[in-house]
Amino acid sequence: MRIGAFLPAAQFPGRDHTRVLESTLDAAVAAEEAGFDGVWFAEHHFMSYGICPSAATLAAFVLGRTHRISVGTAVSVLSTRHPVDLAEQANLLDQVSGGRFRLGVGRGGPWIDLEVFGTGLDRYENGFAESLDVLLAALGGGRMRADGATFGFREVEIVPGPRTRPRPDVMVAASSDRTLHLAARLGLPVLVGMHLTPQEQAELLRDHAEHAPEGPVAGHVVTGVAHVADTREEARTTLLEALPTWLRPGLASYQPLDGRQRPQRDPDHYARFLVDTHAVGSPDDCVGRLTEQARVTGAEELILLVEGAGDPDAVLRNIARLGSEVLPKVRAAVD
Repeated sequence: MRIGAFLPAAQFPGRDHTRVLESTLDAAVAAEEAGFDGVWFAEHHFMSYGICPSAATLAAFVLGRTHRISVGTAVSVLSTRHPVDLAEQANLLDQVSGGRFRLGVGRGGPWIDLEVFGTGLDRYENGFAESLDVLLAALGGGRMRADGATFGFREVEIVPGPRTRPRPDVMVAASSDRTLHLAARLGLPVLVGMHLTPQEQAELLRDHAEHAPEGPVAGHVVTGVAHVADTREEARTTLLEALPTWLRPGLASYQPLDGRQRPQRDPDHYARFLVDTHAVGSPDDCVGRLTEQARVTGAEELILLVEGAGDPDAVLRNIARLGSEVLPKVRAAVD
């Protein structure tokens, strides 16, 4: 059982961009020292929900600051990127890190990002499968060409090729049946969001297995929230006070490109859901919740949002306590 730390570079109120990013880097280094197996960064644009616009760039810096852990993107958004460009970056990081880089990709959403970067709504709605095909071909290195509806270019040599063969790890964020079934057909593992209960995460992974032509796929990643305190009530109070102050402006920043009104989660309700569903409580509470999530889902990896308290010092204490009081017991129970 691998357990990683998920660090979206969340901008809580009263913190400027410099402090947020410095705190994120401190948390990544602390996660390695605490015994986490990896750290994961998210890509967001034009919003306080996460102020990292390039998860691969931040991953590159952290790979240089760490020595043991894997560093991944959860996720890099393919709908606003050229897949060959992303593959070149991934192969480069795979080479220079000794195979510690892991690439998570996603479709993204119908947001204003598509307008700013010039890829458009059609690329989001209809181009993800082609983008993923081109990405996978380029990650393998060697010579390739493309003759698709969106990507067409003469044969080129992809350099560098990957250090990890046949290519670096790739997983797909899946929140819709269409994306889930595409990943299954391609034999790719999926990354499942924390907005689902462990039982719902497990159902999604069973659906994936049913649509995988070669049978069940290894390497699935499920996400959750983890915050440890002396008592469950103390942990709950901390997150229920802090999470809505981050979620409220962050969730409101999503701007649909097509102008349609889309449902938004209520930040207070979503905070309560996260606290009630995931590993928030005493060390024993957290061990129990994470062990249950691992067993119910059958996923090979858990990645945990550890920034929920907002305050940088509290985040570092949370990481340290999870590493010393929770993670070893979860691994012993599951492995």
